[in-house]
Amino acid sequence: MSKYNIIDLFSGAGGMSLGFKKRGFNTLFAIEYNNKFASTYSYNFPKVNLIIEDIKSINDTSVKKLLNGEKVDIIVGGPPCQGFSKAGNIGRKFLEDERNELFKEFVRFVRLIKPKMFILENVASLKTHNKGKTLKEIIIAFSEIGYEVKHEVINSAEYGVPQERRRIFIVGTLGINDFQYPSKTKRRKTIKDAISDLPTLRSGEVSVIPNHNAMNHSDQMLHKMSFIKDGGNRDSIPENLRPKSGDIRKYIKYNSEKPSVCVTGDMRKIFHYEQNRALTARELARIQTFPDNFIFKGTSIDIQQQIGNAVPPLLASKFALNVIGYLDEL
Repeated sequence: MSKYNIIDLFSGAGGMSLGFKKRGFNTLFAIEYNNKFASTYSYNFPKVNLIIEDIKSINDTSVKKLLNGEKVDIIVGGPPCQGFSKAGNIGRKFLEDERNELFKEFVRFVRLIKPKMFILENVASLKTHNKGKTLKEIIIAFSEIGYEVKHEVINSAEYGVPQERRRIFIVGTLGINDFQYPSKTKRRKTIKDAISDLPTLRSGEVSVIPNHNAMNHSDQMLHKMSFIKDGGNRDSIPENLRPKSGDIRKYIKYNSEKPSVCVTGDMRKIFHYEQNRALTARELARIQTFPDNFIFKGTSIDIQQQIGNAVPPLLASKFALNVIGYLDEL
């Protein structure tokens, strides 16, 4: 078992926490503002001190009390960055945009606690936003508080996750940063690998397996999707029935021989490769590499958002293993 302590900021349902727990890390506390996400986290991590508050309201004194004298080896998290669309376009720097206060809170916690390292996960577009100036600004913010930073855009499909999911992982260390990112796997897992053993369901059918309940589709929607074959798209739907507008990534069927498309907070119009329905929450959770004993709480939409926002636990576990290797050498 690992002897290292972790703090999970913006924990969501707990994908990052789960991956590190599997490697023996001890989560000192986690912070999540969304009550619906927090209910899932609390259920699956009953022994972790989960703080359900706006991180901005947790002052430095409160942080010290939460630590209770314990040392922190690593802080992880994925702060939402809502200022992407306009920051930089109007002459305002990323960290000056009030919509990115949550990002600054991550920096504050790192500055205050001074862990040996941190891992920050975010959308891949962070790397190229504002012609790369935003990422440079972030690196400077961490270097000013003593951290050497490296970054890499990771596609989960190259690391054993049955899903095309690109995210940037920013890793900072106190001192020389010779942290090694996880190694890629030789074979890509397909969506069929991940979900084919789950019970077949019809539209609206409920299963005994937790979170494996089929969405109740309208007859009109069922008729439309019936024309689409494994890996096909809306072009297979007769023209008089075909949706004329909307996201081209919708009204498709997963390709059973490939990794899944990226799981997001709304997968209701992407259909099972052979069953006439959208995927269940359990199937989406399988694609994100959550085990079947990890139970999601809330409405179907709440649960899809929790799953879509999570870091795949398998990927987090691979990072955790390399973190142990790095910390053991210190």
